[in-house]
Amino acid sequence: MAKKHTYDLGLIGNCSYQAHINLNTNIDWMCWPRFDSSFIFGQLLDDEKGGEFSIRPHGNVKKASQTYLENTNILCTDITCDEGSYRITDFAPRFYQFDRYFKPLMLIRKVEPIEGTPRVKITCHPRGKYGELSPSQYEASNHIEFLGLEKELRLTTDFPLSYIVEGESIVLHETKYLILTYGAPLEAPIKSTCEHFLEKTKLYWRAWVKNMSVSRFHQAAINRSALALKIHQYEDTGAIIAGGTTSLPEADGSGRNWDYRYCWMRDAYYTLTAFNNIGHFEELERYFNYILNISVKSKDRFQPLYGISGEQVLEEKILDLKGYRGNQPVRVGNQAYTHIQNDVYGQVLVSLLPLYTDKRYINSERADSLVLINDLLHKIDELMDEPDAGLWEFRNFAQFHSYTYLFHWAGAKAAYKIGHTFGDKKIERLAEKLVAKSSEKIEACLDNDRVVYTQAIGSKNLDASNLQMIMMNYLDHNSDVAKKHLEALEKELKTKEGLFFRYKHADDFGEPETTFLICAFWYVEALTCVGRVDEAITTFEQLLTYGNHLGLLSEDVDASNGSQWGNFPQAYSHVGLVNAAYRISRKLDTPNYM
Repeated sequence: MAKKHTYDLGLIGNCSYQAHINLNTNIDWMCWPRFDSSFIFGQLLDDEKGGEFSIRPHGNVKKASQTYLENTNILCTDITCDEGSYRITDFAPRFYQFDRYFKPLMLIRKVEPIEGTPRVKITCHPRGKYGELSPSQYEASNHIEFLGLEKELRLTTDFPLSYIVEGESIVLHETKYLILTYGAPLEAPIKSTCEHFLEKTKLYWRAWVKNMSVSRFHQAAINRSALALKIHQYEDTGAIIAGGTTSLPEADGSGRNWDYRYCWMRDAYYTLTAFNNIGHFEELERYFNYILNISVKSKDRFQPLYGISGEQVLEEKILDLKGYRGNQPVRVGNQAYTHIQNDVYGQVLVSLLPLYTDKRYINSERADSLVLINDLLHKIDELMDEPDAGLWEFRNFAQFHSYTYLFHWAGAKAAYKIGHTFGDKKIERLAEKLVAKSSEKIEACLDNDRVVYTQAIGSKNLDASNLQMIMMNYLDHNSDVAKKHLEALEKELKTKEGLFFRYKHADDFGEPETTFLICAFWYVEALTCVGRVDEAITTFEQLLTYGNHLGLLSEDVDASNGSQWGNFPQAYSHVGLVNAAYRISRKLDTPNYM
C-alpha cells in the first residue's frame, strides 16, 4: 500500500484573507490583498518561486505539532528542537469595533519560548505576480519594508532586524512578535497591541461558536468545520469561495488541477444550507447582496461561478510554476465560467428561500426583490429543454442531467413558497407548472430495470449527485423506489470504506481515480433518510478519519490508502460534514428513535 498523503497545513483567516501554515512553521500559501490575488507566499506550488515566511529552529526538529485554540481560528504550532521548545501563535485579527468588523490585511505571529533557550531563524521573503516578482527591501528602526508590490508590505517586529536580514539565528528567551501588513502598517505599541488583538479575536470566535445551534453529536467536528467555512466568505461582498487554493491535484499526476478561489452558485447553496442548519444567518444576508449585484449585470443568464466581487471573465491561464509535488499545470482562473450549468437558477432560489419565508427576517425588506425571484423562475422555464455541462463541469459534452432537473424542481418549489408568502399568484402558477415539467424530466432518467435514476436522460451511467433525490425529498424516504435507488448507487459507486466516486465512467481526463468526499457525506444523509441510521453513524465516523491532524478535510480521498487530494481545505467537504451531522442529530432527537 502506498504511503498515506495528508496536507500538513493549518488554516487561519478573517474573511478578508486566508493563510495556510505548515507544520514546519512556514506560511505555505497566502494571497493578498484578496482570496484570488497572487500569492505573497506560495511554496505550496513552488519551493523556489514561492517565497518563504518561516520561524525555524537552529538545529534539528524533534517534534512538531499544531492545535487550534479551542473554538477559534487561531493556530498554535509547537516546535521541539535540540535546544528546547517554542510556540508560534498565528492569527488574522477579526473582531467587532466601531459598528463594523475589523478584519485587516494583517498576519500576527506570536513566538514564545516553552522550554530551554531555543534559537530560531526567521526568514521572510515575500513574492509578487505568482513568483515572478521579488520585492526589494530596506530596514527602518523596527520594521522591514518590501517594495515593488501594488501596496507597501511591511514586517514590523521586536526581534532584532539585523539577525533577520542576515539570516542569523536568534536566542528566544522571551515572547516576541512579528506583524506582516499590506497597505496600512501597524503604527502602535507592538506587544500590547498584538496581545489586545489576540484576546479580542479569541473572544470573537468563541462568541461566534456559542451562537451556533448544534446538537451534541460530534460537536467538536461540527465546530471546526463551521469555523473553516466561515473564513471562506469574502465579507466585503458576501461571496463564498469553493476553496482558498489553486491547482492542488485531485489525484497525483491526473492533470485535474483547478483554481477554486471563486464563488460557485452551487457551492454557495450548500454552504448556506450548512450555516442555516447551525443557526447562523448573517452569511446568507451578505450573500443575498452579492446575488443582487450579480443579477443586475447578468440579464441574459447566470454563470456557474463569478469572481468575489462579481467579475464575469475568469480567464484560465497556466503559470510557469513547478506545481504541488510536481503536479502541473498550475492554473489560475477557471474556464468553467463559460459553461452552461443550468442548475444554478434553482440553487439560488433555494438558497434565498429562508430570507423570504423565515419569520426571523422582516419580509418587507425583501418585497421589492420579488422581481429577482420571478426572473429566476422564468429562466428555469426558458432553459428546461437545454442540455448542460452538469455539476461536474464536463468540458467536452452536454447532457440533460437529472441533477439539473432536480434543482429546477427544487427551485420551483422554493419559488412557490415565496410567491405564496407574498400572495403573488403569477409566481405560484408558474412555479406549479415548472414543478410538473421538471418532474417529468427527472422521471425520464429512471432506469426501470435497475430501479435507479441515471446521470442524464438516455444515459446508463450512475452519478452520486442523485443521492440528493432522497435528501431533497423528491423521493419519499419510505418508498421502495428510494431504497432501491440508494442500493443501486451503493453497489456501483461506493467503496468498502464508505467513500463514494462521483461517477465511474470516463470524462475529459479519463476515469476518476479518487473519491469525492462530499458524495460520501451525501450518502450518510441518504442512509439517515431511509432509516439506516446506525450505518449512517458508522460511515460518518469513518469519514472523520480522513481529516488531517487538525480535522481539516480535502476535496478528494484515495480510497486505497486514505490519502488527501484536491484543493484544501475544501468548503464542499466541510459543508457535507455539517449537513450530515445535522441530519443524523435530527433523526436521533426524534421521540420514536431507539
